[in-house]
Amino acid sequence: MNENIEDINYKEVIEYSLEPLIVHSQLKIIYINKAAEVFFRASREEVIGQSPLVIFKDTSKPAITKRISGAYNKPAEIIEETVYRMDGTSVDVELYCHPIKIGNIKAIQTYVRDLTEKKQLEKIQGEINNKINELTATIVPLLGGIAVLPLSGAIDQDRATKLLQLVPENVKKHKVSKLIIDCSGIHKIDALVTDYLFRINNVLNLLGVQTIITGLRPQLAINVVELGINLEGIITFSSVMDALRFSGVEYTIK
Repeated sequence: MNENIEDINYKEVIEYSLEPLIVHSQLKIIYINKAAEVFFRASREEVIGQSPLVIFKDTSKPAITKRISGAYNKPAEIIEETVYRMDGTSVDVELYCHPIKIGNIKAIQTYVRDLTEKKQLEKIQGEINNKINELTATIVPLLGGIAVLPLSGAIDQDRATKLLQLVPENVKKHKVSKLIIDCSGIHKIDALVTDYLFRINNVLNLLGVQTIITGLRPQLAINVVELGINLEGIITFSSVMDALRFSGVEYTIK
């Protein structure tokens, strides 16, 4: 059996590719595969002979022309662009192109990857993250103007920013005079988390609200010390119950 890779039918390989492929030379499309026909909603007879620039927005054409010119010598970087199908509908895609030779002719093969599903998933994930961030900043009113803000999981820049934005609003909404911020559910406390705790504390102080931090587990306390963070000026307790006792609230455990 002859297994020489040179015997592989290149056109057959790209014809059966599931990704849309375009081959063009000198700003003229000379081939598209079946997947490209489906993607662009046009037959190859309608597409072959046209300029590859026809699928791009006018504002993108100068940069794409320069990109194509450079791709005759080396592969171009992967980019995201908005392109137009032949029926006028637009779609976000990922583009990758590299040089090929057809006989003595220099040409470019371009891969087109539809990002519609990816963008939809990113949008859904973004909406979920927003809901999570809003829940993260949800305070639990108790009595006498006292409320608890339970924090949990990992806190990144987005969640920390959301906390700083929403906590003062929620405190004002529920007429809270003393807020217990419970950190027992936080996986890791770092400089970012501590910085935002200070910011929230300062903002709430300006609003006349006293802040108490609870739930700094031993490992979290060690992290605070190792980071050289000074919590002076902030009242801390090991548990929410201790903070409530400090605030004059006694619970009887039955």
